[in-house]
Amino acid sequence: MNGGDEVAEAPPGPPQPLEWKFSQVFGERTAGEEVQEVDIISAIEFDRSGDHLATGDRGGRVVLFERTDTKDHGGSRRDLERMGYPISRLPEFRYKTEFQSHEPEFDYLKSLEIEEKINKIRWCQTTNGALFLLSTNDKTIKYWKVQEKKVKKISEMNVDPSKPIGNGGVASSSNSSIGKQYLANGGDKYDLPRNDFSIPPGGFPSLRLPVVTCDETSLMARCRRVYAHAHDYHINSISNNSDGETFISADDLRINLWNLEISNQSFNIVDVKPANMEDLTEVITSAEFHPGHCNMLAYSSSKGSIRLIDLRQSALCDSHAKFTINSPAVTSSAYRFEEPDAPGPRSFFTEIIASISDIKFARDGRHILSRDYMTLKLWDINMDSGPVATFQVHEHLRPKLCDLYENDSIFDKFECCLSGDGLRVATGSYSNLFRVFGCNLESTEATTLEASKNPMRRQGQTPSRPSRSLSSITRVVRRGAEGPGGVDANGNSLDFSTKLLHLAWHPTENSIACAAANSLYMYYA
Repeated sequence: MNGGDEVAEAPPGPPQPLEWKFSQVFGERTAGEEVQEVDIISAIEFDRSGDHLATGDRGGRVVLFERTDTKDHGGSRRDLERMGYPISRLPEFRYKTEFQSHEPEFDYLKSLEIEEKINKIRWCQTTNGALFLLSTNDKTIKYWKVQEKKVKKISEMNVDPSKPIGNGGVASSSNSSIGKQYLANGGDKYDLPRNDFSIPPGGFPSLRLPVVTCDETSLMARCRRVYAHAHDYHINSISNNSDGETFISADDLRINLWNLEISNQSFNIVDVKPANMEDLTEVITSAEFHPGHCNMLAYSSSKGSIRLIDLRQSALCDSHAKFTINSPAVTSSAYRFEEPDAPGPRSFFTEIIASISDIKFARDGRHILSRDYMTLKLWDINMDSGPVATFQVHEHLRPKLCDLYENDSIFDKFECCLSGDGLRVATGSYSNLFRVFGCNLESTEATTLEASKNPMRRQGQTPSRPSRSLSSITRVVRRGAEGPGGVDANGNSLDFSTKLLHLAWHPTENSIACAAANSLYMYYA
């Protein structure tokens, strides 16, 4: 207070933790219902506007949903609320259509079965009201166009369509036709002349021309391009370029660049395959284009590192680019994001849990979110000394790594996502749980949610008590470590058979879609 007139304003604090609420569920299971393997969801993706959502499953099908609560007015929910439109309290989606994207195949040359499971889905730019998207399984990428088609019907006919049309039965039928055999079109079986056609007394009053009407519309999914025979190993990523013309596909050892309109040619831009496969030490695990600079892309490796490359540097990007977001100038120095090894002895599991399963660019293009088995890490591409924030997700499982290795759970690949404003991140866990963290330096938000109709019921058991440590060198924030057992109620038992691997954050709103086996759950805050 200064002279009794002025009051010093307190600096704005971090955003308050969000209160998440259940919105919708598609494909909800009843108690004891057995889940078919082909129905398990394997990919989720919102389009750029957030008005459409696509899911892929292990049966090779792609299912599309569309937003209904803002469709009548257009624009985002936030814009409509600002303009005072009366819209529903919660975001609503409805089933739009589905189509079979991939079928099981067999590679006779390598005696290898290629399953139909959808690994990734990416939306492309919308044109003339049609939806475009890319979908891929282990070997083949397909480019789909989904468009409404009007169903044309001919109406106002001169004859009753319920009666047979042919040589007889148009106006009347005579007794001479009884006992004869006719074809499906009404003609005589033996093509004999018939005279059972008669004109009504006074003739026909008038003849009408048939009219073509379009009263109904149906959604048609058409495969426009098939990009095949370019990967020797399983495709783990596809990503659209911001130029709207190209995309990349990545497998364990190579990244290829494609033009959407050319399916028989691609360019190999990254190749980490050694001359001798015995010298192989790491593989590519995920790749994504920069959201704003069409020449930049990042890819992660099984050693826990992220490499940022510039397509202008060379045809084959074996080196990495130094890139500054405010001044995108390329230098000859390598740009590799990797956290220094923690002090202490290394174990057999150290490299396994360090492998990055997913990376995502923030919408501002400056930050990259990565997920390894134990943590979420947020990186600033202007600072390669270490992550700016680390969020503990599975720290309570560290004593159980041997058991996780025995049942192969340690190799589960969890995805991650960021909110459109970049203030929060989310990722999945076991027992159909997922976690939401605040990215602000002063935020203590570390919310555990369950994929059910009551997502917040775990909060009474595991209140958010994040511990933080601030490093003067890397400004690292570590949050979410809640002691032994972490998110689990009793500290030990977790259902490793129910895992939430796939989730997506709405591009402009605080809304999350996540997959629990064959069920799609949606939440909002």
